[in-house]
Amino acid sequence: MGSGILARAFVQAYRQALANANKTGVAQETLQNAIRRGSKVMTEQEARQIFGVTEETAWEDVLKKYDTLFERNSTNGSFYLQSKVHRAKECLEAACRDIGQTTPS
Repeated sequence: MGSGILARAFVQAYRQALANANKTGVAQETLQNAIRRGSKVMTEQEARQIFGVTEETAWEDVLKKYDTLFERNSTNGSFYLQSKVHRAKECLEAACRDIGQTTPS
């Protein structure tokens, strides 16, 4: 009998938490974050953070930072970081192409 009361209280609390999350928009934000994490697409902001650059940074400077970070991680054997650096370069390349800037190959 006590477990039945506890189970009903738990279900009721869970429903109330969902209702509160829907009212404040937390549920929507959580869903968007889960989709973003699930797609594993790097954002332009994340790519810029990896290289430590801003929107005004010249493409040549981005390439220099890319070369430095890629080689450093190649030497030290961190394939994960090396791939993150490569994905960041690809992301910024695509962003530059989208806004019409020229990116040397």
